Amino acid sequence: MSLNNTPSAERVHIGFFGKRNAGKSSLVNAVTGQELALVSEIKGTTTDPVQKAMELLPVGPVVIIDTPGIDDEGTLGDLRVRKTKQILNKTDVAVLVVDGRTEMSGVEQELITLFQEKQIPFVTAINKADLLEQAEGSKVYENGILVSAKTGFQIWELKEKIAGLAAAEPLQNRIVGDLIQPGDFVVLVVPIDKAAPKGRLILPQQQTIRDILDAEGRAVVVKETELSQTLRELGKKPALVITDSQVFGTVSKETPREIPLTSFSILFARYKGDLKKVVQGAAAIETLQEGDRILISEGCTHHRQCGDIGSVKLPAWLKKYTEKELQIELTSGTEFPEDLSSYGLIIHCGGCMLNEREMKYRLKCAQDQKVPMTNYGIAIAYMQGILRRSVELFPEVLAELQKERD
Repeated sequence: MSLNNTPSAERVHIGFFGKRNAGKSSLVNAVTGQELALVSEIKGTTTDPVQKAMELLPVGPVVIIDTPGIDDEGTLGDLRVRKTKQILNKTDVAVLVVDGRTEMSGVEQELITLFQEKQIPFVTAINKADLLEQAEGSKVYENGILVSAKTGFQIWELKEKIAGLAAAEPLQNRIVGDLIQPGDFVVLVVPIDKAAPKGRLILPQQQTIRDILDAEGRAVVVKETELSQTLRELGKKPALVITDSQVFGTVSKETPREIPLTSFSILFARYKGDLKKVVQGAAAIETLQEGDRILISEGCTHHRQCGDIGSVKLPAWLKKYTEKELQIELTSGTEFPEDLSSYGLIIHCGGCMLNEREMKYRLKCAQDQKVPMTNYGIAIAYMQGILRRSVELFPEVLAELQKERD
């Protein structure tokens, strides 16, 4: 992805939902002005969610998602319906597409109930206006607007409604910009090893640098082998050192105690989820028993290499710290089990490839099933005895740790 592009995880996710043959795919194409989705008169043409990152006026950077019909049938249909419901977990604004020639069904009412339960703002697009008589078009639907994907009738008005709902979504937190002052130096420690992408930085590093610049700060990027010399030669004490989690222990030893220290993973736990809850979740490492199942979950689907943090380093650190044989299971991308009850602990990545809504959904699933959940940086800091230091920037989280200690 170009550095000039807004990452998909930072875009408004707009999902189109409805029954088969309601005209979802045709409406997606009309709204986007592109042949994004395959269109056919045959029911069930859309077999898997189709998504694309794009610019959509008057909304801005978005991810458009076209989903299979929620009334799909058979074994494959059940899988498609389940996939459609999973899409809801990352949907910021929903468009319910209904065929204006028919009455709203129980399936469509169920979708509205799901939108409301998940607190997803939605608009009902009453499609196929070109086939309706004047009287038929007067049906009243919640948040409804009459449109025609075929003729383009009221497509711009639909986009304006979507934009209004997107604007009503709360603004996201800052990654680090609210923790520094203009002119502050922030040192970022970025290991360059076999797993590092050739010729570029990984997404959380890019985003953190941009947030520092937006806050009028100064980003100094170094490898862990250059940290000590950089701190000596900087000429000014940095406001903060941010490190990749896998070199947390080394960086902690080389960063003077008076300089605040944290990790990219911890910053993203605050940015996309609930830092207090994932800090609390780390304490479960202490109570793990022989044979316990541990889920290590990543939001991306990168090619795993020798020394991979999720599949190699974290399991090794857990085994060494607990001195127990644990059953480690890995998931990546959109995979995240619905039933978490058999796990003793979930350790999640920072979630840079997932949007805030999906990260909070995963946290809520774990909380509802009473399974502790933490993340990479917090788990590593806990096992290396530097968790308190790594969250000192966040007084409310530090107070919670102190309460647990007392």
